[in-house]
Amino acid sequence: MDIKEIARRLIEEPWRGKLDEVLELVGEDAVAHVAGSPAPLTGRDGFRDFVTTYLTAFPDGTITVEDQIAEGDMVATRWTGRGTNTGELMGLPATGRQVTIEGVSYARITDAKVRETWITWDTLALMQQLGAVPETIP
Repeated sequence: MDIKEIARRLIEEPWRGKLDEVLELVGEDAVAHVAGSPAPLTGRDGFRDFVTTYLTAFPDGTITVEDQIAEGDMVATRWTGRGTNTGELMGLPATGRQVTIEGVSYARITDAKVRETWITWDTLALMQQLGAVPETIP
């Protein structure tokens, strides 16, 4: 399996009920740098906790890979996430609102395992769509 396929599976498959399967693609020593998080996530448990937070908040959610570029052991992936907020998200009660966000993930993959990732997405747009932050003034 090439590194683009590993990165795609890691991004899309937890939303298809395959979280345990994709955890096998995460190195025990993996580190994830998530924009806005106070500290990096570490290992498979860190990945599981991060993904579970969003699976709980958006149980019907999907993430679709839009584009990928790979060079050496690095993969850049542009993706779109969609879902309905029917569960709590980091202390915010469910809103029932549908959201669409875009993001970019970079993954360093060696020996068929993700070793390090950098994840960014439009958190402001997510919070605005949930009604937690007012829409910006034009």
